Amino acid sequence: MRIGIDLGGTKIEGIALDAAGVERFRGRIATPRVDYAATLEAVAGLVRDAERAVGSASVGIGIPGAISPATGLVKNANSTWLIGRPLREDLTRRLQREVRIANDANCFALSEAADGAAAGQPIVFGVIIGTGTGGAIVANGQVLIGANAIGGEWGHNPMPWPEADEWPGPSCYCGRTGCIETFLSGPGLSRDHQAATGEAIDAAVIAARAAAGDIAAGETMARYEGRLARALASVINVVDPHAIVLGGGVSNIDRLYEQVPRLWGRFVFSDHVATTLVRARHGDSSGVRGAAWLWPATETGDIKF
Repeated sequence: MRIGIDLGGTKIEGIALDAAGVERFRGRIATPRVDYAATLEAVAGLVRDAERAVGSASVGIGIPGAISPATGLVKNANSTWLIGRPLREDLTRRLQREVRIANDANCFALSEAADGAAAGQPIVFGVIIGTGTGGAIVANGQVLIGANAIGGEWGHNPMPWPEADEWPGPSCYCGRTGCIETFLSGPGLSRDHQAATGEAIDAAVIAARAAAGDIAAGETMARYEGRLARALASVINVVDPHAIVLGGGVSNIDRLYEQVPRLWGRFVFSDHVATTLVRARHGDSSGVRGAAWLWPATETGDIKF
């Protein structure tokens, strides 16, 4: 048995998979935000719940950041209370076993490339657009982690080809301004709508109103789609993936899959764009499934199927 934990900014989800990848347990709780000790206990509690249902199991965890190869501490997490913490060591001690931890976007992309929406595709770029914005690259069944453990972290590049009102852009928790995440995350979409209309509503409501013909919401969605198209075009120009898979709450907006590929061609350095944009097959479960499958990882840190 393999247990996967998706440690998100708003929820923590746990799953147990058998050797065939069949789900045997699932649980979800709210994330104790800004409380590191409570977060440790919440993760440990989910593991205990899973093991009461399925017995002893390995544990893999996806986090919205990465473990620094230099220090062993969490870095680059939009759940900022994890930054600088020895999360792997603390959970290993608490759970009394080795725990494998990977970036949540890596887990997501791994799951979707293995048996999800991009199964069989040689090069896959996985995108999470939710509370934050993350990315990951899977090439020939292998997650490209990189020398600094930041492979695919496109959300903290600046928005490419910025328009006049997009620079220097919103402040980001990373200390810079104008990061792709500040525009494309769910809160970024809401912030843009509020700046244009004065109305504070979440991304799902904006999308629903746009679908119903609301002009202001439609304009907000059009700005968002243009930004997503530019941001993904920059990835296509560097990585040239066969498929881009979207996950996270914002990925549930249907119109993105039709509109964005119509817009990205003018920014891609090619006469034709064969890359497809697809919705995650496993939906919200992609990240937690990928975390469960961290245990086939090689000892070099490359994750393969």
